[in-house]
Amino acid sequence: MTTHSFRQFDTASFLRGHWQQAPLLIRNPWQGWVNPLAPDELAGLACEEDVESRLVRRTASGKWDLTNGPLSDAHFAETDGYPWTLLVQAVDHHIPAVAALLEAFRFIPNWRIDDVMVSYASDGGGVGPHFDQYDVFLVQGLGRRRWRVGQRCVGRTALLPHDDLRLLADFQPVHDWVLEPGDILYLPPGFAHDGVAVGDDCMTYSIGFRAPSRAELVSGWADHVIDMLDDDDRYRDPGLNPAANPGEITPEAFDRLHQMVTEALAKRESFARWAGSLVSSPKSDLIDWSPEEMVLPQAVRADLADGGILERNPASRFAFHRSGPEALTLFVDGAAYDCDGAAALFAETLCSHASQTAEPAWGLSDQIVQLICDLANKGSVAIVSDD
Repeated sequence: MTTHSFRQFDTASFLRGHWQQAPLLIRNPWQGWVNPLAPDELAGLACEEDVESRLVRRTASGKWDLTNGPLSDAHFAETDGYPWTLLVQAVDHHIPAVAALLEAFRFIPNWRIDDVMVSYASDGGGVGPHFDQYDVFLVQGLGRRRWRVGQRCVGRTALLPHDDLRLLADFQPVHDWVLEPGDILYLPPGFAHDGVAVGDDCMTYSIGFRAPSRAELVSGWADHVIDMLDDDDRYRDPGLNPAANPGEITPEAFDRLHQMVTEALAKRESFARWAGSLVSSPKSDLIDWSPEEMVLPQAVRADLADGGILERNPASRFAFHRSGPEALTLFVDGAAYDCDGAAALFAETLCSHASQTAEPAWGLSDQIVQLICDLANKGSVAIVSDD
């Protein structure tokens, strides 16, 4: 599997001057760009039941129509010569070589990375002017694509009437660039953009980032708290004084009501555990990465003693939150694992490196062995021979 890394790209300068601020065209910064996925493989993925895919076609009337997957060979044959684009979501969950692209972007915290969407377009194909509500790196894989980048948009920006596509009613391009293989276009949230294939065999890898809305966080956390509450925990007002006016809700009553809500929602460590599980959840929960045979602790100890290579599943999401001086909570694919001492140090290392030589000392810790065992049985890690 090809490992992609940057030859020249000042990540610190980029984060200071462009991240969530301004678009940036990055001309081929890679050590040696190799397109990680063939067009036929992408089309094959689009035909599978557990893969989210879309086929967008620009019709003679200048409008766009959309077909949701799973697709079939007939869908590709029925494009009628009109420009079309195939979009396949979360390809990194299925193709390790595509997931490997993410390693170059680890200067941004793991939990912020969402997935890699891959698009293939015929000459003139695109999805129309639109904007996204998250950061995205658009990596040109094959062929050429013309990108026009325009104004910054907000939620109330006018859109054309379409049930499935969020197309801008007014697009005002400011930048006009043609990307070649290996080139990258970075777009912060909200910037209008329109990408059109220049020639056939145009493939683009869209690396998107998670940006939960305040509404999603408040709603999700509140629902979680509600599930944990006891229905017997009710409003109380002992020592109540006679009401001067029975119609008044006194400030003291509002204070008690407000305190009941804020106390329930203000448990920071509980929130951290819930939020860490949320932001580390896979893009799709339809994929089962578990091995055919259950991994047992004795097998893990033997593999560690042999000094194999501990590899993360490149599509898995790893993150951690410090819960004490020598303790942390490890989040992997939406699950939380409490670690302390040597296991906490191991978890930090696991989050830092996609693969590493197994240390025999890990086998001396029951907590580390059990953690590796649990993760291996979910398909999140594997110990492989270093031969």
